[in-house]
Amino acid sequence: MKKLFLMMMASLLMLSLPVEAQNKQLEKARKKEYKQKKKEFEKNGWKIFGSTRSIDVALLKHYEALDKAGESAYEVPGVASSFKSKNVGKQMALNSACAYYASMAGSKLQGRVVSDLAGDGEYSVEEFDKFYAAYKRSVEREIQGELKESFSVIREKADGTYEMQSFFIVDEDAASRARQRAFENSRLESIAAQKYASAVSNYINESFNPNE
Repeated sequence: MKKLFLMMMASLLMLSLPVEAQNKQLEKARKKEYKQKKKEFEKNGWKIFGSTRSIDVALLKHYEALDKAGESAYEVPGVASSFKSKNVGKQMALNSACAYYASMAGSKLQGRVVSDLAGDGEYSVEEFDKFYAAYKRSVEREIQGELKESFSVIREKADGTYEMQSFFIVDEDAASRARQRAFENSRLESIAAQKYASAVSNYINESFNPNE
């Protein structure tokens, strides 16, 4: 019995080694990513904005939050350039992040619909293009309330204006609900959305990472 127990323990240990090795590689990659990003910010004159914390702490907390969330959340970046009012710049960066997310979400949906439904005799490029444009506009509005700002950095340009980078984290469950609301809003504007409602809705509900 003791021998059997030892064999089972040895087997479990062998099974756990690949996972441990993967975790070590992931941890190594995270540290490398953190160091590279910190070096990039410092080299190019970026400073933390809207916080008393250092860039080091902001980056560490940002990556920690992403790590804890796993695949259920992801980063969404936003940028703003050539502004004088920092409050205006912050809003510009948020708008940029929303537009970025909407563009990526729209592109994924477009790719799925075109590849899967283009052979349908009733498929209309013109109809779908109208829906696609309406959907992207609606996603841009709906996702704004789901983006959680992680941190922002700012730097002054030679002409006295500023530029900013903001980094947001969005939970996929919340983002999926935002995409679904956007679909419900845009389907009222489009014959295509009504015609392909079931298929399009399924695509929208699929997990989606805008950075992949």
